[in-house]
Amino acid sequence: MTETSPSLLQRVQREGDDESWRELVELYLPLIRRWLRRHPLEAADADDLVQEVFGVVVRKLPGFEHNQRTGAFRAWLRTITVRCARDFWRSKNHRPDAKGGSEFLGMLDQLEDPNSEISRRWDREHDLHVTRKLLERLESAFAPQTWKAFQRVALDGSPADEVAEELGMTVNAVFIAKSRVLSRLRQEAAGLVE
Repeated sequence: MTETSPSLLQRVQREGDDESWRELVELYLPLIRRWLRRHPLEAADADDLVQEVFGVVVRKLPGFEHNQRTGAFRAWLRTITVRCARDFWRSKNHRPDAKGGSEFLGMLDQLEDPNSEISRRWDREHDLHVTRKLLERLESAFAPQTWKAFQRVALDGSPADEVAEELGMTVNAVFIAKSRVLSRLRQEAAGLVE
């Protein structure tokens, strides 16, 4: 692991290979679907809307320029989700079976406002979801003892000296394990969470 690999976002933008796109979709599909299903949409409509969001992401991501502001990508994705949802609602609103009108539109208005509570909740859930998913994927890249040391110190909040004794490591080795995993996590998450 001496070579610095690009983040997932960079891989999708630069290489656009099927594997990178698959990883991005697997990362974001559950998050977007969960957000949409909280609102008065039929499951099939929510699934259609998720597909619309990803259609826009596929078309527009190659031209996305990260402005180095915290949350730039998640704000971009939130904007796409809101726009697709508005368009979807407008198309459904002309049908007699459209339901949930003002509640759904009110949620979209709030989601569009970066200072609203619902937008702040989107940001928190986004960052937590992406971090968890990336950690799940990264676990296999590390030796079990390295991962366990990281998990116990960084995620469980256990003192390094206790973890060192528990795992038969030095305290320094525990800190190195934590540092290696966090470094790789930051690398993978670059542009997505920051």
